[in-house]
Amino acid sequence: MVTIDKIFHASVVLKDIIRPTPLAKAYGIAEDCRLYLKPENLQKTGSFKLRGSGYKIAMLSDQEKQKGVIACSAGNHAQGVALAASKCGISSLICLPDTAPISKVEATKSYGAQVCLVPGVYDDAYNRALELKEEKGYTFVHPFDDEYVIAGQGTIGLEIVNEMNDVDAVIVPIGGGGLISGVACAIKSVSPHVKVYGVQAAGAPSMYNAIRSGCREALAQVSTIADGIAVKQPGELTCEMVRQYVDDIALVTEDEIAAAILALIEKQKMIAEGAGAVAVAAAMFHKFPLAGKKVVCLVSGGNIDVTSLSRVIDRGLMKSGRTSNLLIELVDKPGQLKDVSRIIADCGGNVISVHHERNGDTESINGCYLRLILETRNYDHVQQITQALRAEGFKII
Repeated sequence: MVTIDKIFHASVVLKDIIRPTPLAKAYGIAEDCRLYLKPENLQKTGSFKLRGSGYKIAMLSDQEKQKGVIACSAGNHAQGVALAASKCGISSLICLPDTAPISKVEATKSYGAQVCLVPGVYDDAYNRALELKEEKGYTFVHPFDDEYVIAGQGTIGLEIVNEMNDVDAVIVPIGGGGLISGVACAIKSVSPHVKVYGVQAAGAPSMYNAIRSGCREALAQVSTIADGIAVKQPGELTCEMVRQYVDDIALVTEDEIAAAILALIEKQKMIAEGAGAVAVAAAMFHKFPLAGKKVVCLVSGGNIDVTSLSRVIDRGLMKSGRTSNLLIELVDKPGQLKDVSRIIADCGGNVISVHHERNGDTESINGCYLRLILETRNYDHVQQITQALRAEGFKII
């Protein structure tokens, strides 16, 4: 059982393990509500995971501590377990798929863990971890479906209501459900009137489907930039707690997640990974009734792969109307490009890429295509430019 007493106890145990993450007021992200961020991306190891693993490991018996712990993860959970174990003077072994990025492998080692690279994918690493658990007598630290892990994550909920006793709603990412189970249990136990909303990526809607269908089935596949919440099957315990405590769950698209990551960078100077940005995406794109409310979004992690960040930013720029692609059909004669450039410049747009195709399949035998990438302010600005081009007779494909 996960109880409020256990969550209060976890908050005492974790005082010397975690870093405080005070709420931060957000500006220019969701204008219809008063938005605050709970920046767990600034937590040690870059995510909230240290809380759950820290409490779980601290509550082990002396015999269990002597044998050590084992976990399976390709991301934040691995680093949380590694650091928590090191702080308690316990050995840890993390099973990772051999396809895991080198940066994550090295980060896990840097926190004091031994790493076992397993050929294959996450499921192969998970199965190997269970085998080693039985062989060596390690304690397995589950990433979400464990009462101590859930209670540790629940300390976030206590911190939110202690710092802001008039909060109206809290929005929380959902993967396997450990984070939202703990947060919702804490908040509903202390302040039952506060709404707790969950968010999943549309490409990995395991909890969303389970709550609506009443059946905890595993997804055939998951596909999302929010890899931290790309969970095929939610936990048994977490499903029950979500049914009991969570008011609603919504899905966000890949473009919405990318736009939220970009907004956090621009408006808050804050880096969030895909999973960490889904709560902000839900507020930005009106997934819940938040107008006029005081809202906290939980930014659960900031460990985004730097090599993918530029692609995410490009997608976020496109989603928010900050860049746009235009394909214009022209008559192949002198002065056409000059006129197009003049119109765009008069509207305040900036051309950053030009591609001229003379062999396109145009209606006119003397036609050609002009492909442009523009820097724009927003969708209204894009519409202003396209209307101006059409008004002077240009055909936009």
